[in-house]
Amino acid sequence: MKKFVAALALAGVAFAVPASAKNMCIDSRDIVSSDSKDGRTMTFKMRDGRVLVNHLKGVCSDLKFNGFVWKLQSGDTQVCENTQSLQVIQSGQICVLGKFDPATQKQATK
Repeated sequence: MKKFVAALALAGVAFAVPASAKNMCIDSRDIVSSDSKDGRTMTFKMRDGRVLVNHLKGVCSDLKFNGFVWKLQSGDTQVCENTQSLQVIQSGQICVLGKFDPATQKQATK
């Protein structure tokens, strides 16, 4: 079986990737507010009423105290989990988004 899979990979046969494996993206223009209380997660309140929590890759401690700017390609407004970075304004610390999840009731009210 291993030889068969290896042969398919070498032949360039694409394997189906479940839709859930794709990175979720949001439009930065739809973000009403964002906040990080702990430097590990970031809560985004969206224009459509959703509240999303992003589990940052690593600790981004300066987010607790300072604002940030997105590091977007020119003309792009999409912010995608696991690929997008942001920079804390005062310190210059670079932070990378992890996975987005819907906020729990407790997270949404903070």
